[in-house]
Amino acid sequence: MDLYSRRIVGWSMSHWMSRHLVVDALRMAIAARQPDGSLIHHSDRGGQYTSDDFRDELAKHGIECSMSGSANCYNNAVVESFFGLLKRERVNRVRYRTREEARADLFDYIEVFYNRKRCHGYLGNVSPADFEVQSAGSFGTVH
Repeated sequence: MDLYSRRIVGWSMSHWMSRHLVVDALRMAIAARQPDGSLIHHSDRGGQYTSDDFRDELAKHGIECSMSGSANCYNNAVVESFFGLLKRERVNRVRYRTREEARADLFDYIEVFYNRKRCHGYLGNVSPADFEVQSAGSFGTVH
C-alpha cells in the first residue's frame, strides 16, 4: 500500500505465507510505480519480511526497511485496516470454488473497486486513484 494515497500497488496470492509471496508483491509494486526516489517499506516482523530474499530485494532497489515493534499491530494499522475491509467487503461474502476464481475476484476488488472507486475519508472522500490525480498537480507526476 502506498501510505500517501492508500492505493494498493503490489499484491500476491499463494498457498502459503512465504517469502516468495511478499517478494512477488514488492516486485509488482516496483514495476507499477517505477520509483526513482528514496522509499521506506514498512511491515510487521513476520518471517517473510525478515527473510534474506525480501531484504535483498529491498536493498537492490535502495528501499529502506522499517518494521513494527515486536507484538505491536498498531504500527501497521493502515494495512491491517485494509485487510479487514477486504475480508468484510468481499472475501467473507463469497465462497470460491477455485484459487483462480479467488484471484480474479481479488483482482476485481483491489484494482477495480478499492483503488478506483472506494472513497476514503482520510483522502477527502475520494478514491486512491482520484486522490493521486488531484495530487499530481501539486507534487509532479504520480505513477
